[in-house]
Amino acid sequence: MIGTLQKMRTHLDENQVAQYVLPVGEQELNLNELIGKKLELSYTGNIYCSSCGAKTKKSYSQGHCFVCMRKLASCDMCIMKPETCHYEQGTCREPKWGEENCYAPHYVYLSNTSGLKVGITRHTQVPTRWIDQGATQGLTILKVESRHISGRVEVELAKHIADKTQWQAMLKGHNDDIDLKAKADELLPTVEQVINEICMEKGEYAIERLDADIQKIDYPIEEFPTKVKSFNFDKDPLVSGILKGIKGQYLIFDNGVINIRKFGAYEVMVEVE
Repeated sequence: MIGTLQKMRTHLDENQVAQYVLPVGEQELNLNELIGKKLELSYTGNIYCSSCGAKTKKSYSQGHCFVCMRKLASCDMCIMKPETCHYEQGTCREPKWGEENCYAPHYVYLSNTSGLKVGITRHTQVPTRWIDQGATQGLTILKVESRHISGRVEVELAKHIADKTQWQAMLKGHNDDIDLKAKADELLPTVEQVINEICMEKGEYAIERLDADIQKIDYPIEEFPTKVKSFNFDKDPLVSGILKGIKGQYLIFDNGVINIRKFGAYEVMVEVE
């Protein structure tokens, strides 16, 4: 099959194992059933913008052409740093998009990826967000009214724990389980002042404290790499090897790994032996 790559779609099965589907243009490839088989991805040299479809020499913001990257709100810096959201200042690139996506309920969560970390996500993206990050555990601790609020809380929590995943460590194996509820009990008092300030500004229901269950996640992996070598289509158009596993948005081969999300909108030919 041939087509442009998109980030892998995921869900959890009844055993809490992540199930992966790789979209390749209009077609789909069920990846879990390919573990242990030879898989080949061959980059054609073409990139087509994931928004407008135009051919582009370079991918911006994970699959966009330069024009779309500059005009779409979903490519703005505040997506990476939600605490910098400028919607209320009247400068959002796409106000309607901002209302629908940024002014929807968000969760602040703790997860176990390469270690304990804090993160945020829209209320519709649990557990997808955790799977995309390669988390083996996740726990929602706060539900808030907007992405901006979640970002403000995350920044404060990130003064005490990590807010990024060390992807090489994540791919080398699973961490021991963490008592995320106990960690939440330790961390939330450290941001109590900020929570109170936000509720004074936005109203008492702007932030809701949660008592959720810890979500466990397993991944389809036969073998973890001892040394993480990353494939890059921009340097070598051919990725080929025995598929040993999948974690996060990474395909783990016997000879290296590739971050599928990084190469969204790249046109590839996919072959299974």
